[in-house]
Amino acid sequence: MTRGAPGPRSRAAWRAATHVLVGGVDSPVRSFRAVGGSPVFFARGRGAYLVDVDGRRYLDLVGSWGANLLGNAPPGVVAAVRRAAARGLTFGAPSPSEHALAEAIRRAAPELERLRFVSSGTEAVMSAVRVARGFTGRTKVVKFAGGYHGHSDGLLARAGSGPATFALPDSAGVPPAIAAETLVGRYNDPDGLAELFEAHGDSVAAVVVEPVAANMGVVPPRPGFLRALSALARRHGALVIADEVITGFRLRRGTVHRSLGLSADLVTLGKVVGGGMPVGAYGGRRSVMERVAPVGPVYQAGTLSGHPLAMAAGAAMLARLTPPVYRHLETMGAALERELEERAEQERVVPFRVQRVGSLLGLFFAPGPIVDDRDARRQDAVRYARFFHAALDRGVFLPPSGLESAFVSAAIRPGDLARARAAFRSGFARARGAPG
Repeated sequence: MTRGAPGPRSRAAWRAATHVLVGGVDSPVRSFRAVGGSPVFFARGRGAYLVDVDGRRYLDLVGSWGANLLGNAPPGVVAAVRRAAARGLTFGAPSPSEHALAEAIRRAAPELERLRFVSSGTEAVMSAVRVARGFTGRTKVVKFAGGYHGHSDGLLARAGSGPATFALPDSAGVPPAIAAETLVGRYNDPDGLAELFEAHGDSVAAVVVEPVAANMGVVPPRPGFLRALSALARRHGALVIADEVITGFRLRRGTVHRSLGLSADLVTLGKVVGGGMPVGAYGGRRSVMERVAPVGPVYQAGTLSGHPLAMAAGAAMLARLTPPVYRHLETMGAALERELEERAEQERVVPFRVQRVGSLLGLFFAPGPIVDDRDARRQDAVRYARFFHAALDRGVFLPPSGLESAFVSAAIRPGDLARARAAFRSGFARARGAPG
């Protein structure tokens, strides 16, 4: 049983990191700012588990924010990376592994008639937006409040007050003039989106949307919302960008947007298609994508794009994503949902709800249903933090923010969830104020 996380070596690592890394981390959510305390530092992972620098073992329900679909360090993927590394770490020139992985992706997602690899999901969405602007000759982009599409300037925007829908910068360093090119709607609100298009439709280059919102907890689309979005964009001559950085190849082999009613011109991918290595991709209709240099006038480049190790990891990952893997992910996702809801009921924690789509789960200490960012912001952050730390103390690593999603990997088995039961029970007890 793990007690009192983080341990002394993690705390020492944190102190050392704060002297050289900004805030001690390379990505803000890792700092535990949303839940309090200092972060656990991990040394290694295998299968469903992570091991920290103090030797403590945790059931991993973060999975590198969804990238580790098969679990930590799957042997076949690790072996493929080792073979690729022996041939050369990077070339800065074409290699066959790039179009080989692209073909594997296109076979699973034929709507990506042409695609390009980049090094992150942020870069993929940023590039797709540039292509949409270059294709349409328009400047404005529509996103949805609560949706996160990477940290590029134009998409770090939140809704302004009142009905104008113009965005304000959500980060220092983002000029208001850039944020003003982003219009912000409400997820699952087709009527509001129609009003936005009525006012600004002739200037909108694209709508960018997650088919399943996964950055304000998990918020599935209401029936008809994505279909209405597609129709509005077509009517007003705007493109649709399906941000599948999280959902692509996680909820099914390929993309999920079409099955949910979304017609997309461009699609962004990441996480799973890199097999745990840094990678992103954007692609779509040939007529749109051939606006990208060297064929067209839209410039985008990257020295490490199509990195040989990332291509090898992605190919090895995709080769292992079989129908039984997705059936297992669905089974374990449903089992985790039941486990959490039963423990919450047992500990008399109200309100609490799980919103799940496949192996994505949002945990809300809030009344439901959660249909947009306003509902998500009702999350009781204090209760979530108590739950998080009690579970962490007993060997379960959950997202260190109540507005992030939990991820199930294919390495998780029923016995792992059974062993986590005491951690969940303790978490819910502490969430309602009892000793954990």
